[in-house]
Amino acid sequence: MKLLRWFVLFGLFAHAATAFAQPGITIVSSAPTPDGGQSYSVTIQILMLMTALTLLPSAVMMMTSFTRIAIVLSILRQALGTPQTPSTQIIVGLSLFLTFFVMAPVFNRVNTDALQPYLNEKISGEVALQKAQAPFHKFMLAQTRESDLSLFTTLSGKEGYASTDDIPFSVLVPAFVTSELKTAFQIGFLIFIPFVVIDLVVASVLMSMGMMMLSPMMISMPFKLMLFVLVDGWTMVLSTLTASFSVH
Repeated sequence: MKLLRWFVLFGLFAHAATAFAQPGITIVSSAPTPDGGQSYSVTIQILMLMTALTLLPSAVMMMTSFTRIAIVLSILRQALGTPQTPSTQIIVGLSLFLTFFVMAPVFNRVNTDALQPYLNEKISGEVALQKAQAPFHKFMLAQTRESDLSLFTTLSGKEGYASTDDIPFSVLVPAFVTSELKTAFQIGFLIFIPFVVIDLVVASVLMSMGMMMLSPMMISMPFKLMLFVLVDGWTMVLSTLTASFSVH
C-alpha cells in the first residue's frame, strides 16, 4: 500500500506540472472537416502529462539522497579492487533502499501534509503540490553549500532572495546536486586512503623482493578484503552515509 501511495504521489507531481486541475482529461478531440469527415488530435495536456511522467523519476532521484549514496558505494567498489563486485544492480538497489530510509521523514511529511488531504479531496492538486514541495525544499537546502547556492543564484541573474523559502527549485536543484557530488567525492577520498596505503606497502614489498612481474593488485586485494571485513566496513560505510545527512 505504501508503494501505491508513492505512485499516486508521483502522479500528483505530474498532474500539477501540467498546470490544469479539471476533473478529467480529454485524450482525443475530434473536429469536422470541410468534406464532412472527422479529424482527431491528441490534446496538448496529455502530451505534457506523458512528458512529465518520463522526466519525473530522474527529477525525484536527483532531489533525494540517492546521488551521494550511489557514488560513494561505487567509489568503495573501486577502492576494494573489485570493479564488478558488488554488481551494479546491487549497488543501485542498496542505494535505493538506503535512500528510502534516509528520506523517510520527508516522505512521511509529504504523505501527511499533501498526499492524504489530496486523496481525501480536501485540497486541490496545486495546493497539494505546494505542500509537497516544502519538505523537499527544506531537505535539499540543508544539504546544499552556501557557495554552490550563491553560484547558481548569480548565474540565474538574481541578486539574492529575502529568505531561503523564496529560493526556487530551478536554482536549488542544481546547487543541491553540485553539493552532493562534492560531498560524495570527499567521502570517497577518505575511503580510498587506507586501501591506497595497502597497495603501496604491497608494491614496495614486491619491488624489494624483485618480483616486478607480479601484479601488486592481485596480492593486495585479499588484504584489502580482509581489512574491510575485520573492521566491519559495510556497517561503517552505511552508517556514516546515513549520518552524513543532517537531521530534518
